[in-house]
Amino acid sequence: MSNPSYAHPEFLVTVDELDGLLALGGVSVLDVTARLTGSLDNVAEERCFNEGHIPGSVFFDVPSAKGALSDQAEDLPWMWPSPERVTEQLRQVGVNEGDKVVLVASTPRPEIDSGTMWCTRAWWTLHHMGVDVAILHGGLEGWVASGRSLETGPVTAERGNISVSVRGLEARAKKEDVLAAINGGGACVIDALPVDNFNGVDDGYGPRRGHITGATNVPFRSLVEGETSAFWPADILEERLAAIDRERPIISYCGGAIAATVVAFALALTGQDGVRVYDGSLMEWSRDDSLPMTDPSSKA
Repeated sequence: MSNPSYAHPEFLVTVDELDGLLALGGVSVLDVTARLTGSLDNVAEERCFNEGHIPGSVFFDVPSAKGALSDQAEDLPWMWPSPERVTEQLRQVGVNEGDKVVLVASTPRPEIDSGTMWCTRAWWTLHHMGVDVAILHGGLEGWVASGRSLETGPVTAERGNISVSVRGLEARAKKEDVLAAINGGGACVIDALPVDNFNGVDDGYGPRRGHITGATNVPFRSLVEGETSAFWPADILEERLAAIDRERPIISYCGGAIAATVVAFALALTGQDGVRVYDGSLMEWSRDDSLPMTDPSSKA
């Protein structure tokens, strides 16, 4: 992205830059739009992608509970996948060795289907597995607002030949890492959920409400303008991230390790190294009563 104020502008591409990449070739545009059902199945391909998508893009189902970038053997959804699974899933959507992958999404239902967090979740996984990947700044909405056209109908990609061999495990944290952090292990733990979730006003992601004891709240939507991947300029991001002690190791979490990647991505965009995302997040943590949680609403 042509914005020198970011430490890593290459993590984002603008609409104009994507237009240029498509003209040159060697780019795979993957649409990771979510429209999840109550059973965590993603119906966005039929209801959203087929109704209008960037020409040349392919639908990539990351959001389903057992989606393209999820470990199929885990009981929790969206857990970190193996390189072998990532290789096969990328090949199925036509990604070739040497391609630049650009992630795009829309937000069909504001406040529900955040296109931002599915782009950052896919980016977080692919980036740490060695894939050359970026996010379209402003998402599908930005593409349309620029006056560019969409195509309709289903798309079947010719099989690609990419190979992924890096596991990328340094990008994730486990519950033992989080427990060590809050028991004096030195890491800063960040809750990326909306403030009402953090404070226990809204339902949690499991049997308990509130947040992991000792966590700091940085709501993921505070880092973007609108709903889909329009990250604020670097100076505003720095203000929104000011509650985070960036001299310490950082672990980000949310309900299921999706919104947490928005915070992690924003930190990476502004030059922070070594951030980890808690893979199980509250879906794992809240169901274990031995793990400490704080529910401010219970004290009201």
